Amino acid sequence: MSKYLLNKFLFTVDRDADLVERYREDPAGTVAWWEAEEANRLLNCVATEQSTWLAFDDEERAALAGHDYPKLFELGAHPFLTLTLFIAMFERDYEEPLGFQLEYARKLAHFSLPYPDIST
Repeated sequence: MSKYLLNKFLFTVDRDADLVERYREDPAGTVAWWEAEEANRLLNCVATEQSTWLAFDDEERAALAGHDYPKLFELGAHPFLTLTLFIAMFERDYEEPLGFQLEYARKLAHFSLPYPDIST
């Protein structure tokens, strides 16, 4: 398991409006593409500099492909990164103000202190 890679996925997808839409419409395909093409690209480096060993495990891949943010939180994904990305994807589906944020809070309500470790 790599909390770093989970957070890197959430961070990079959230910063590209086209990727946000792609992830909303085709989560499994986006996760597979991102893992193959982007996971080993070093942040803030030229495209040719890459690592070779980063990959999601099956549990991480399933949580990302299923938009399962409670599971991502349990796995140690940073809650701010999950919240901002999932707001971008799903807030439009709610009519009431803060609709998605309230749903997010409801689905994470079963967690109590201490929360899962989010350090990388």
